[in-house]
Amino acid sequence: MAALTDVPVGAARAVTKDGHDILLSRTASDTVVAFSAVCTHQGCKVAPGDGEFDCPCHGSRFAAATGAVLGGPARRPLNPIAVTISGPDIVVA
Repeated sequence: MAALTDVPVGAARAVTKDGHDILLSRTASDTVVAFSAVCTHQGCKVAPGDGEFDCPCHGSRFAAATGAVLGGPARRPLNPIAVTISGPDIVVA
């Protein structure tokens, strides 16, 4: 899905895998989390922002490390996607 070096510690990146928009966040040297880039409010595409994920349609904000809602109108967190680190790559688990 992405090379581990493409997502530095503390950073986030948007990728597409098999037509699905995914947000990756590297929270530690050996930890990457992933979430659907579909906003839980009205389905807009969420993008990495400054330390968070931002929805450009209605202003919802999500924590990059957990997908939790930081500001609405969204009320539900982003849907998590299981990923793992396999050698130099981040792959869907």
